[in-house]
Parts: sequence; structure tokens; C-alpha cells
Amino acid sequence: MPLVTSKEMFSKAYAGNYAVGAFNVNNMEIIQGIVDAAKEEQAPLILQVSAGARKYAKHVYLMKLVEAAIEDSGLPICLHLDHGEDFEICKACIDGGFTSVMIDGSKYSFEENIALTRQVVEYAHPRGVVVEAELGRLAGVEDAVKVNTKEATYTDPKEAVEFVERTGVDSLAIAIGTSHGAYKFKGEPSLDMERLETITKLLPGFPLVLHGASTVLPEFVDKCNQYGGQIAGAKGVPEEMLFAAGKLGVCKINIDTDLRLAMTASIREYLASNPADFDPRQYLRPARDAIKNMVKHKINAVLNCSGKL
Repeated sequence: MPLVTSKEMFSKAYAGNYAVGAFNVNNMEIIQGIVDAAKEEQAPLILQVSAGARKYAKHVYLMKLVEAAIEDSGLPICLHLDHGEDFEICKACIDGGFTSVMIDGSKYSFEENIALTRQVVEYAHPRGVVVEAELGRLAGVEDAVKVNTKEATYTDPKEAVEFVERTGVDSLAIAIGTSHGAYKFKGEPSLDMERLETITKLLPGFPLVLHGASTVLPEFVDKCNQYGGQIAGAKGVPEEMLFAAGKLGVCKINIDTDLRLAMTASIREYLASNPADFDPRQYLRPARDAIKNMVKHKINAVLNCSGKL
């Protein structure tokens, strides 16, 4: 089975009031854990690669790992570029076999963002690749994405309509209160659900995306800290809020930080208990299982997409 786009996935998700998980990948164990979880849950799946991950693992290695995952699992998988910063990286991923790319022009003016997104759309669509864009800016830090709180802006609903109409983009990442990384909130985290409902009503049937949607579960933060970590004050969006967003037009929810925390907590715990062990297979095996269990949890508690393959 070849790679697929997210088009049919999003159509089903919108109609069924659930979201598809887009999980960031960096190496073999992460891919295996994610794919094994999706297969057991019979859930739709997007594997996404950031520019940092692509540089770290190399494009060709990631492609072969994803091809192996498809052959091993039989799942229809969409391979997505996360936060492409310019036309060149989007083009390279399109030419290199990705079925979906994100062009992130959110740091530019509205008109510049439209022009850049339109350029990517015009290159991607004739080649059968779908495009995600971003309008509004999320605070936080993740790979090359660094936005301080003062620079963050929520998505304007009317601008969202104009943006979609003028670019021909296939999905839109919106800013309604999520943030990248294991970030800190002043007060309790919340999502602007009223803003989300307004955008959904103005763009009926159009798939929306939430970035920065890890929930930063305390059990993994605590375990990381217990075995030498310094992750103080980390706090994510409550899972029930993300679950509700999936019923209001959000068809794709990005998850990265929670995967990193689960894997790192597992490795730190193992090495603390087995300080003489230097076999990577021994500490990466439980780390892979931690990824799998985390993804299964997300599929049920956040995405509501178990059995929706």
C-alpha cells in the first residue's frame, strides 16, 4: 500500500466528529511505537517530520523507515512535513515523496503569508500533495519554532475565511490557546472554544488543525525529574479540551512533546535502575513500548479515533 494524503482522513474525521493524530517522528523506535499503536487501535495515522528531524535522521532514512512501517502494518499512512519554513523545503519534501506539507508563513504579514502559501499550493496540487498552512501565531518553543508570548496572536475568523479562499489550502492550523513545547501558563490553560466555533461556522466542512497540543502528562514530567531532569512548571492543555475541539471542526491534532517526555522518562528510569547496561536495545525497547502506550492513550482520550480506519 502506498502513502496516502490526509484528504479522505479529514473528510471522515469531520463527518465523524473526531480528530486524526499527527505524531512527530525522529527515529526507528518512535515510528515503530506509533505505528504499532495505530494498528492495534485501527486508527487513521499521520506521521510528520519537522525540518529538525529531517536534518537529524536524513530524508532518505525517514522515507525508508516509513515505507517499512507501511509494509509491516498494512496501514494507510500520510507522511507530512511539519512547519516548513519556506518554499524550498516544501518542494524538496514534495519531490522526495511526502504526501502532505505544511508551509508556515505565520511570521509574515497576512498578504505575504497568502503569497507564500499560494506558491506552495500551486506546486503541490498538480503533484497530488495536500497543503496545510498556519494563520495566527502560537507561543512556545519546538525545534526551529520559537515564539515568545508577546508575539503570539490568535487567529482572526474573518481573515481565516479570506486566507482559505485566496490560497486554496487544504487545511489550516489555527491559534486558539495551544502552545509549542512543555510550556508554562500564567494561570490555568484554556482554549478559546468560542473562537473555534466561529471559525468552524464560517468555514463549514473545512479541516482545522491544532498545533502545540501535547497535554504534558505529570507522570512523565515527574519521572523525568525523578531521574535527573529539570522540567519544572511544565503544563499542557487538558485532554478534555482537545477532545471537545475534535467535535468542532478540528480534524488534525499534532502531538510531539508528550512523545519526547514518554520516551525520555522511560530511558532515564531504565538507566537509573541498570547503570551498568550499555546495550541500546535494552533501554530503547521499553522506550518504544512507552511511545506505543502513549499513542494508544491519545487515540482514545484525545483523538476519539479508535476503530475509525
